[in-house]
Amino acid sequence: MKYIFTTLFCVFFFSLNTLCQDMKEGFTYLETGKYKKAEVFFNEVLKDYPTNKTARLCYGRAVGLNGNSAKAVGIFTDLLKDYPADFEVKLNYAESLLWSKNYKDAKVYYEKLLQENDKSFAALLGYANTLSNLKEYENALINVDKALAVSPGNNNALVSKKYMRLGLSSAKVKTQEYKKAEALLKENLVTFKNDKETLLNLANLYLISNQTDKAKETYEIIGENPADLLTSLNGIALSYHLAEDDKTALKISEKSLNSIKENTSKTLKNQTIERYIQALIWNKKYSAAENEIQKLLENNSTPENWILSLRATLNIYKSDFKKSIADYNSILQKDSASFDGNLGKANALKASGYYTKAYKSAENTLTFYDDQKDAKNFIKQLDLSFTPHLETKYSYSYDNGNNKANAFDFKTEIPFSTKFKILANYNYRTTKNSVTAVEATTNNILLGASYQLLNNLTLKANFGATKSESAQESYTQLLTDISLNIKPFKLQNLEIGYKRDIQNFNAALLNDQIVQNNIIANYSLNTNFNLGWFTQYYYTWQSDENSRNLLFTSLYYNIFSKPSVKAGVNYQNISFKEKRGNYFSPSKFNAVELFINLIKDETAAKNKEWFYGLTAATGLQYIEDDDSLSTYRIDAKLGYKFSDRALINIYGLQSNIASAVATAGSTGFTYTEFGLRFKWIFLKKPIYKK
Repeated sequence: MKYIFTTLFCVFFFSLNTLCQDMKEGFTYLETGKYKKAEVFFNEVLKDYPTNKTARLCYGRAVGLNGNSAKAVGIFTDLLKDYPADFEVKLNYAESLLWSKNYKDAKVYYEKLLQENDKSFAALLGYANTLSNLKEYENALINVDKALAVSPGNNNALVSKKYMRLGLSSAKVKTQEYKKAEALLKENLVTFKNDKETLLNLANLYLISNQTDKAKETYEIIGENPADLLTSLNGIALSYHLAEDDKTALKISEKSLNSIKENTSKTLKNQTIERYIQALIWNKKYSAAENEIQKLLENNSTPENWILSLRATLNIYKSDFKKSIADYNSILQKDSASFDGNLGKANALKASGYYTKAYKSAENTLTFYDDQKDAKNFIKQLDLSFTPHLETKYSYSYDNGNNKANAFDFKTEIPFSTKFKILANYNYRTTKNSVTAVEATTNNILLGASYQLLNNLTLKANFGATKSESAQESYTQLLTDISLNIKPFKLQNLEIGYKRDIQNFNAALLNDQIVQNNIIANYSLNTNFNLGWFTQYYYTWQSDENSRNLLFTSLYYNIFSKPSVKAGVNYQNISFKEKRGNYFSPSKFNAVELFINLIKDETAAKNKEWFYGLTAATGLQYIEDDDSLSTYRIDAKLGYKFSDRALINIYGLQSNIASAVATAGSTGFTYTEFGLRFKWIFLKKPIYKK
């Protein structure tokens, strides 16, 4: 923290020295902050009077205050040799230690001075400023109050106290003691009404603690000064963004941009342009943002870091992470301590699948910005994604074909590194038909692993067995689930795999012991203009010599992002090689439905917050050459996030789409399911960090 301490000790000698009248000009230079002129002036005096104490003191102060602290320390060291008992010389020497940022030695020296005279205002204030520079803010405040007791209302001491409070408040913000930080800043505003530095710190505190309404109010107070209008509007725009009102944020940014005047400083002008382009990005107006960035690049032969940071941010939003990383690397070449460069690169690396490098970049941020909240939270979230967890689920289902089922599911993932994790899944299910009285029980167990082969290529393999038991039949079959997840291009995902399982919808099918071998392909495509497409294809060959082709495709549009609202159309086509009487196996089946989906995902939910999802769909289905039948589907869930490590949710779904069930005579069937799910991250940190 910058210390404020301008008392000129040499003035105590004015009345004692016959040169006082001749040195008035030099004293004036010191008092008015013209230190270079003062240095030249007193250097000339010393040519004629080399041993004059006052001239030497004032020359030493001029040299130190002009930036040459090492030379000033030498001057006062020599003075101490000549005047070892002179308290004023000692005070000047102590202050020279502050100029040279030798705070540890200064602290020790000031403590000795206070033992000599604990009522010295200069010693008390110097000691307080030293403690402040050592970030011992609480002790600094105690001592500055002692200085103010000696000299009530002294402006230098009050200004020093202001910066001590700012420093202590900043420290409290880092430890998330927001109430204490707020109280300190409000104390400043009592002494210095509407002080800009204090208000900016207060607004920043409100932003960090997600008190966006208070942040807006604080920025509005700042804006009462016409000179600070742009600073105010830029802050208000950011407040609206953090409150998830990006449309208003853009309106405020446009107002700020239009308020730039010819005499606006270059720094403030750039900050305003930067906020405007950020607002365009927040609102997914990517073309407009790109045009604005291009204008900046054309006007700057060597792009400044803030321009590169804007382009990098735009490319992150567009999922063009390679370009984003390249820009962040350019930023770091110019400034290795850049916050945007280090943490921005960490985010881009994480999104690209380079998790180890993302860790390193985030940790590098903390070497420059101790306890920085965003960097710490980034590492925390990355840790959570690689910390062992377990998930349990109970479900109850029934249909109007008199089939009922209860199921318990348990699965866990245990990552041993950012690339490799062990997978385990156990499922227990009972099913019964109340009319036929046929019932069966299955136990499924799968063990496997997942390994990230490349940043965009992950292999997952599970192997296990299912054991089915009923009054009529008992058997064991092998289960297999192997998949390869690929991210071929930006905004695209492709998963291909093989899965071996058993027809297990009801007890009768379990007794038939029909093994299914499935080749599966899933493809999803997102765009930067809110349109999305998902397609799934199954080719299945079965142990009963039958085979199936299943195609599902969904085209949707993202209407809102927070909460997520999307609507679209789904199409499904199923065809079996042969029609069988014991399960739904039409030679052709087509279904078309319109749907709308509202969701607040559990990953987006904060601690002690609810999350939810609701999907409603309706359409038509065509079975064989029969007339069309109407369809509906409702799927809902509601959950609560206790902490970063635990959440619970209930869910329910109902559908009359024939393909939703697998029994014979599915036309007109209705299927319903309810369930309860619990997820728990049971270790405090990843295994590889223990």
